[in-house]
Formats: sequence, structure tokens, C-alpha cells
Amino acid sequence: MAFFKNIFASIASGWENNVWAYLREIKIVDVIDILVLAFLLHVVYKFMRDRRAGKLALGLAIFMGILILSSVLKMHAIQFIFSNFYQIGLLAVVIVFQPELRAGLEKMGNTPFFGLKNLTSDTKEIAALNADIDILCDAVCDMARTKTGALIVIERSTKLGEYIKSGVIVNAQLSSFLLRNIFFNKAPLHDGAVILRGRRVFAAGCFLPLSTKEDIVQDLGTRHRAAMGLSECSDAIVIVVSEETGTISLATDGTLKRNFNYTSLKQELVKLLVHTRNDGKSTGTQEETK
Repeated sequence: MAFFKNIFASIASGWENNVWAYLREIKIVDVIDILVLAFLLHVVYKFMRDRRAGKLALGLAIFMGILILSSVLKMHAIQFIFSNFYQIGLLAVVIVFQPELRAGLEKMGNTPFFGLKNLTSDTKEIAALNADIDILCDAVCDMARTKTGALIVIERSTKLGEYIKSGVIVNAQLSSFLLRNIFFNKAPLHDGAVILRGRRVFAAGCFLPLSTKEDIVQDLGTRHRAAMGLSECSDAIVIVVSEETGTISLATDGTLKRNFNYTSLKQELVKLLVHTRNDGKSTGTQEETK
């Protein structure tokens, strides 16, 4: 027994010495390297969690597991097939999941931005922004009462030039009357989206990308899917008024929140645009759709 105890003690002592030797070699750069890698993995996980890319990651993990197992167990047939598939697999992934990859790169390119407050943060600018939020809420609630369908996009740090090109340039001062006029059901531009840029009605009749999510509530129409689609690939805020029910919804970061009224919509817009509230919980929503 003493012999085995000496062996285990020797192994434990050697292991401990190796650990301390490695720890002594760790530098500040190594710590920063690990922290950056952990942050990137966290960002990738959050991005993939609610998208089709999550299933892709699981499939790739299983694929790599089989490849490693076949290599360890010398399973030459499986190893040959999977090794050749691996060479074209990355190209296939890029082609099939191009929308998800593009959305991820666009979000990585976003910089912190406090909505429409992009010029100054003085009192006059904040007051003007709050006045614009009041105009938006007035127009949206008026259209909700009359069940006038509407799709309003507030551009933030991600530029929406490709979607603006699909519509008609208006570049007019924001007003409740103008918004209600555009979305009047006899108007030629009422089916498209209005895009607000720099506190102005910049374009109307714009076409937006539809969401590719498979778990969207079935009773949501094209406007809601377009709102979610744009919010999935940009940091825009999208307001939707249902033509069937008059329900007011708001889409951000691929999430659709529903059943707003004037007060709750204003609170949410102030939180997102003026950035005076830092809590991540909306006070005015009754339902959230992933």
C-alpha cells in the first residue's frame, strides 16, 4: 500500500508542479486573449440561440464528434467520407445560411447609438425628439382607432439605403397628418413602409425583408413579418398597426411586442430613442412574440 501511495503522491505532486508552471507562464495578453474569446463566443451564442443557425451549430457539433470518433477508432470509411464532405461543407453553410451570417455581421458592425438623438444631447434637442415621439404616437393611435394598416420604420445606426431605394423619396417634415395621409387605404403608397431618417419622413412605399423564423405566430400578417424581418437584420425600430384588429405592435432585435396604447407606446419609444430609461423591461406591453 505504501508503494501505491508513493506513486499517487508522486503523480499528484508532478501534476501540481505542472499546473503552477503553466500558471507562472500566463501573461496579461493571455488573459485578455481568453476574455475576448469568451466574449465572442457569448455573442455568437446569443445570435444563434433564437435562429436557424442554432440548429446548424448542433448539426456541426454532431458532425465534428463523429469525425473525431472515426479518427480515434480508425474507422477509415467514415473518416474518408466525412473528411471529403468537410472540404465543401463550409461553402455550403455560407450559401444556405447567408441571411443569418449577413445579419450577424451587420449587428457586429453596429455602434452604440441612442436612436434619433444623433446630433446633440442638449435640452432643445431632447425636447424636439419628445415632440416627434408625440407626433408618432398621435398618428399611430389615430390609425389604430380607424384600423388603418401602417408600417413605420425608425432608422438608427444601421443605414437602410437598400430598402429606401425600393420606395419613393419624400424627405418631408414629420407630421401626424402626413403619416395618416400616406397610409390612407386609397393612397398609392399605403401598402409599403415609411422610413424615418433624422427625424424626417424620408421615404414611403418601401419593401422590407420578411422574417425567416419558423416559430412566428400564425395569425400575424405580412406587415408584422416584415417588421420582424427588418429588426432581425438591423437595429431599426418598427411600428406596426394591424389593418384587421387595429392592434399596435413594435419590433426590435427580432422580437415583436404587441398590444400598445398611447401611453405605453410613448414610454417604449422614449426608452429606445431618448435612452432615459435603462431597464430592459417594457412597461406597456401585454404580449411578446419571438
